[in-house]
Amino acid sequence: MVNDESSDRRDDKVGFIRIQDIPALNQSHCRMRDPQLVEKIINEFVCGGPERMQFVSDFDYTITKQRTEDNEAVLSSFGIFNTCKSLPSYYKDETDKLFRKYRPIEIDPNIPIGEKVEYMIEWWTKSAELASGFAFDPIEIDQTASKFKRALRDRTHELFATLLRLDIPVLVFSAGLGNSVVSVLQQANIMHPNVKVVSNFLQYRDGLLDGFQQPMIHTFNKNETVLNGSEYYELVHTRDHIIVMGDSLGDADMANGVPASSHILKIGFLFDHVEANMDKYMNTFDIVLVDDQTMDVPRALLGLIEQRHQLRHPHPHVANGANSAPIQLSSAL
Repeated sequence: MVNDESSDRRDDKVGFIRIQDIPALNQSHCRMRDPQLVEKIINEFVCGGPERMQFVSDFDYTITKQRTEDNEAVLSSFGIFNTCKSLPSYYKDETDKLFRKYRPIEIDPNIPIGEKVEYMIEWWTKSAELASGFAFDPIEIDQTASKFKRALRDRTHELFATLLRLDIPVLVFSAGLGNSVVSVLQQANIMHPNVKVVSNFLQYRDGLLDGFQQPMIHTFNKNETVLNGSEYYELVHTRDHIIVMGDSLGDADMANGVPASSHILKIGFLFDHVEANMDKYMNTFDIVLVDDQTMDVPRALLGLIEQRHQLRHPHPHVANGANSAPIQLSSAL
C-alpha cells in the first residue's frame, strides 16, 4: 500500500516524477495494470532514497535471458549442472524425464498454484534423490558456467554496479541450483559484497553427493520467511522499499515475510505463452515486460533514485554514513 505522503512531496527539489517522463516505461512491450500506482510507488522510492531500498530477484530467466539474439538455448542453473561430464548417464536421462514432465506444469497458466506446489515438491524431491550416491567435483560447475556467463540480460553488469554503488542489498532467490548461480555471478564479476544467494545447494556425505541442503526452495515457496533470524534478514527487515523481479507468477511473492515492506514494486518478465498468461501476469505484477531481454527498466528506476540522492547529497555517496563500511554479505544462506 502507498500512503498519501507522495502527494505532499510534489514540491520536492526536482518535483513529482511521472510515468510519461520515464522512457523505459513507455515502450510497447512494457505493460502496467495501474500506471498511477506504479507512479506513486516510484515516487516513494525516489523520496525514500537508497537507504530504504532492497532488491530481490529470481535468477533463471530473470537475471539470465529467456532467449538470446541468435536463439541459442539459455541453460537454467540445473541445466548447467546437468551438462557436467562426470555425472552418471542415468542421472541425465532421469532428470531429463523429470524436466519434460514437470516444467510444462510449472508454466501452465491453467493449473492452480496450490496444485503446482505439490508437483514442484515432487520434482525437487526426486531430483535430490537422483543427485545422491556418486562422486562429483564442483569445479565442473565452474567450467560449464564459464560458457554461459554471457547469457545474462543486457546491461546486467551496469545494474549490479549501481546497486553496489548505492549500497542496496541484493537477494538472488533461486529455486534452481545455488552452486551454478554463484558460479555464474562470480565469473561475470557481479557477485559483489552486497549480493546474497538463497537457493538449493549441493551437500556431501562421506565424499559423495547427498542431495541438496535444506530447506528446499522451489518456485512457489521462495520468499523472505525462510530468512527469519538470518544475517540477511536482520540487515533488510527495516528496508521497506523493495523492487522484486521474476519470470514466474510465484516470484511475485519473494518479498513476503518482511514485516515493514509497505512499498513493493513487482516486475515480471513474460516470455512463455504470452497471450494465455497476460491477464494473470498483469494481475500479479505491477510492471510486465514482454520479451524484454534487458535490465533497462530496473536500471531506469535506480537511476531516478540515484539522481535524487545526488541532489540531496552532492558529496561522494556512502549510504550507511560517512564512516561506515559498505554492506558485506556471505554469499549463500
